[in-house]
Amino acid sequence: MAMHMYIAYVLAAMVILVIPGPTIILVISQAVAHGRKSVLPLAAGVVCGDFTAMTLSLCGLGAILAASAVVFNLLKWVGAIYLVYLGIRLWRSDSGHGKIPQPNENVSARSLFRSAYIVTALNPKGIAFFVAFMPQFINPQKPVLAQFMLLGATFLLLAVTNAALYAMFAGQLSDTLRKSHVHKWFNRCGGSALIGAGIITAGLRRTV
Repeated sequence: MAMHMYIAYVLAAMVILVIPGPTIILVISQAVAHGRKSVLPLAAGVVCGDFTAMTLSLCGLGAILAASAVVFNLLKWVGAIYLVYLGIRLWRSDSGHGKIPQPNENVSARSLFRSAYIVTALNPKGIAFFVAFMPQFINPQKPVLAQFMLLGATFLLLAVTNAALYAMFAGQLSDTLRKSHVHKWFNRCGGSALIGAGIITAGLRRTV
């Protein structure tokens, strides 16, 4: 692969990843609610979800999504409902009844990982991205599998770095919020954002 093509791919992938979508909204909301301990499981969930979406794409699910409204809508609604569920749960989370809020210690790393994984892996647009975007940077005159592995590994590295940076920033913000009485209000804003992301996801239409 030519270096200029690889650099163009990296820059394009960075732009796509930095723009907040349902996954990043989830990461920020969960990190604010649960503090810095959530950074690792959330980032791991995102990268594993992206890896799953990438694998499914290479196995042909992306083509099925493009051709089948039923499969696309199934994934879309499952992801949307899960986002709304997480948003409602965050909205209703207790902030300590007037005490100085603390990050929720009752949430396990497994639960944080699972939520990030499900939202990322079930995003039909993510699967479509790997089908429609990545092949544009593949040179058919050279070994295709090696190029896919390079581009895929690069995307996963960028994705986990992006998610971890968002989570660390939000986790630090959570530590700051512990010193005030706005944690409950912030949880409700984060919950509303997740519900909104679920509604937006539910409104997705096939474009590929």
